[in-house]
Amino acid sequence: MSQSALSRVLTYALVGLVLAFLILPIAIIVPMSFSDARFLSFPPRAYSLRWYEAFFTNPAWMGAARTSLSVALLATIVATPIGIAAAYAITYSSLRIMRVLRILLMLPLMVPIIIVAIGVFLVYAQIGLLSSVTGLVFANTMLGIPFVVLAVTAGLQSFDHTQEMVARSLGMNRFRAFMTVTLPQIRPSVISGAIFVFISSLDETVVALFISGGEVQTLTRRMFTALRDEIDPTIAAISTLLTVTSFALIMVIAAFQKKDR
Repeated sequence: MSQSALSRVLTYALVGLVLAFLILPIAIIVPMSFSDARFLSFPPRAYSLRWYEAFFTNPAWMGAARTSLSVALLATIVATPIGIAAAYAITYSSLRIMRVLRILLMLPLMVPIIIVAIGVFLVYAQIGLLSSVTGLVFANTMLGIPFVVLAVTAGLQSFDHTQEMVARSLGMNRFRAFMTVTLPQIRPSVISGAIFVFISSLDETVVALFISGGEVQTLTRRMFTALRDEIDPTIAAISTLLTVTSFALIMVIAAFQKKDR
């Protein structure tokens, strides 16, 4: 076997091991979610849908799910236009301050999430936003903006800005030229960024543990609390649903990127 062939085989083997390591928890959780046992056990001795039924018929779980979905949707609605505007300014402005702005917007991805959570908690404790939907939306908007900025910046860099300049030379103002010419052509990037904001907000746990509580609990916080207090197989069912939802949304992103190409 040649050296290049051996290197290729080792690379494939390494990638296969990494994928197996990532998929293994899912391969365990999904069968457990269909278990008929009262406690988490693997492999299941019998299968049923009792824990999915327990989730959908439990008012506390459904209330937490509604909170998570509402916060994720609102955070996406707020973060997407802000991220688009920031990405546009960073891409086309020649001001040095834009480099600083880019670094500042990327901080939520660079700073450990526990540090972010502590900072948000201390600020919210001062202004009275703890255990509120508004506070959760603001926090998840901050965490989601970097995804929109990265996705839209990539789309703008592959876009021919001359087209927008031509539209402006024909009488359109900057905003109208962007909405008419640029936005339709970078739409897949915008949708990708928005979906990533939704997914990150839906799955966010650490910040939610610090700032949510009482009647305003996200699904992930309630899952953490339930796992701490008792090993409830309903958690496996919810984890499966969240995994399937995230996977489906990732497939939507891939479909838009394929269509764009």
